[in-house]
Amino acid sequence: MADTFTSSLEKLSYALGLSMASNIIGAGIKEVDSNKVLEALNDALNGAELKLGAEEANATIQAFLNEKHAEAAQTALVEGEAFLKENATKEGVEIMDSGIQYIVLNKGEGAKPTLESQVKCHYHGTLIDGSVFDSSVERNDPATFPLNGVIQGWQIALQEMQVGEKRRLFIPSSLAYGEQGAGGAIGPNQTLIFEVELLEIL
Repeated sequence: MADTFTSSLEKLSYALGLSMASNIIGAGIKEVDSNKVLEALNDALNGAELKLGAEEANATIQAFLNEKHAEAAQTALVEGEAFLKENATKEGVEIMDSGIQYIVLNKGEGAKPTLESQVKCHYHGTLIDGSVFDSSVERNDPATFPLNGVIQGWQIALQEMQVGEKRRLFIPSSLAYGEQGAGGAIGPNQTLIFEVELLEIL
């Protein structure tokens, strides 16, 4: 990578621009008017009269993010419902009263946990497009947790599983992280797929 800067100030300024761009992209904003970004920077750095106050600027950004969040939530909801409708017709898929769909991959022979149980599990979690968002299997490190401390879909499904059993779970968003999502990996209203193996009740 060629260094085309003639001074440390040029290099710092470019680095600050990269940092701003990274923050903008990280916020889910894919398109901006770069001329207006530069205008705002120049106004703020040079002490010129600002065209937006801090409160209005923050409100403008938040309104945009809220709109994008709502659009993503609606899209994911429609896609998730369509996925579950089609998935329900596939061989081996069973449906719980809650709406959770599952396939038994390996049967167990041990006890079933209760909501108050502490359990040890291996799991592999993906979105409906196959993207992996979390996997104790890939880390080779089983997870231990109180059953009443995880998403509702797990609480319902694991109480029906015996120790040693492994299932593939298809969990509607309403029984997962809902409209809020969970960080960057799981967006709003995402239907989740887990392969869960109940290793032990502690």
